Amino acid sequence: MTGFASLTREDDAVTVSVTARSVNHRYLDLQIHLSQSLLRLEPRVRELAQRRLARGRVEIRVNARRRTPPPVDVEVDEALIAALLEVAGRPDIVRATGGAWTVGELLGFPRVLTIEERTAESESDPLVDSTVAAAVGEALEELDRMRISEGEHLRGDLDERLAALARLVDRMEGGAAAAAETLEQRLKARLAEIGPEVHADQAALAQEVVRFVARSDVHEEIVRLRAHVSHWSSLADAPEPCGRKLDFLLQEMNREVNTIGSKADGPQTPELVVAAKAELEKLREQTQNVE
Repeated sequence: MTGFASLTREDDAVTVSVTARSVNHRYLDLQIHLSQSLLRLEPRVRELAQRRLARGRVEIRVNARRRTPPPVDVEVDEALIAALLEVAGRPDIVRATGGAWTVGELLGFPRVLTIEERTAESESDPLVDSTVAAAVGEALEELDRMRISEGEHLRGDLDERLAALARLVDRMEGGAAAAAETLEQRLKARLAEIGPEVHADQAALAQEVVRFVARSDVHEEIVRLRAHVSHWSSLADAPEPCGRKLDFLLQEMNREVNTIGSKADGPQTPELVVAAKAELEKLREQTQNVE
C-alpha cells in the first residue's frame, strides 16, 4: 500500500527530520537511511516500523542536527610548520615577503591544521535518542493513516468484485444442477431405448447412471467456494493485517473454480468459469496492494 509522511521535530538538544514513504510489495521490505550520527539507532527504527507495518516496500530517512555545535579537536602538523619556518628563513623568501610570516599566515597553509568534530556525537545520548524515536513514531503513524485511507477505497472495490464472484457461483450452481438433471434424463431415456435388446441387470444399470451423473456433481466445490467467500469477509473485517491471507484464499478459490470447470456439464458452464476466473484475477491484482 502506498503512503507518504514528512515531519520535523525539535527540542533543546536536537532538530530531527523524518521522511517515510511506502509502495506496494508482497512482503515487508524496509530501507532505512540514517545520518552518520544516528547509525546506532537503526535497530530501534526498524523495530518501530515492524510493529506498525506488515507489508510494502518502505523507505525511512532520518536526519538529526544538534542545536549546539559539537566540540571539535584541532591537530597541528608540527613537522610541516617546522619545514615552513625553515623555508621562511631563506634570504630569497625574506626578500620576497618583506619579513617573517605572521601566525595567521602560517596556520593558513593547507594541511597545517586539521579540525574534526569529536566522535562523541555518535555515542548514545538518551535525549537525542528519545526525540528521534518519537519523531519516527509520529511519521509512521501519519504514514499508516494515509495507507488506511487508501485501504478503505480498496475495500469498496474488493467487496464489489467479491459480490460479482458470489453471483457467478450461484449461477454455476444452478447451471450445474440443471445440467446434471438433463444428463440423468438423457441417460435414462437412452437406456429405455436399448433396454429390450440388452440382457443386463436394470438395477446395476441404474447405479451406473447415478455414478456417471455423480462424477459431474460440483456440490462440494460450490460449498467450499462459498465458504471461502464468507471467510474473505471475516478476514477483511478483522483488525489484523490480512493481505497475505487473502492471497492464499484466492489460490484456494481458483482451485475450486478450476475443478468446477473440469467436472460440471452444461452449455453455460465454460462461460461462467471464465468469468469467475477473470474476477479472481482482478481480486488477486488488487489484493497485492492490501496489507
